[in-house]
Amino acid sequence: MRRREFIAGLGATALPLTARAQSKPRVGLLTVGAVTSQLDQAMIEGLRDAGYIDGRNISLEIRAAAGQSDRVSAFTAELAAAKVDLIVSAGSQATTAAQRATSTIPIVFTSTNPVGLGFVASLARPGGNLTGVSLLGPEVSGKRLRRAADSASGPTPTR
Repeated sequence: MRRREFIAGLGATALPLTARAQSKPRVGLLTVGAVTSQLDQAMIEGLRDAGYIDGRNISLEIRAAAGQSDRVSAFTAELAAAKVDLIVSAGSQATTAAQRATSTIPIVFTSTNPVGLGFVASLARPGGNLTGVSLLGPEVSGKRLRRAADSASGPTPTR
């Protein structure tokens, strides 16, 4: 499964059932960077691949701070006040702002260390209104090291 399909699927499954029943669920996309980042574009393309087209059957409320991190809290407050059905936060700083802004709107995040930063209790059982993907978290470091070691040792000989 490609990254954009996974991220879009995660976002689509996090939409509350009531939002899916509406004609256009409203999804807030929050990022500290520019909306042209690979992750943001992957999510938008993944939603499109899953049949969600902005303006047709979903409404994307995009808030991109373009590197001006002081704008993130204001953007998050806008999304919470607009009562979007879901917030997708790209990065730990955006997730922190979203977590502070709402405890009721579901938040799907990408973060380097969601457990260590207090976003979720654990990756297996996040609890609360946040769930997402750990990009570099210590919870998966062991698996990455094993995979790297297996790759470095070369192909397994066959008999």
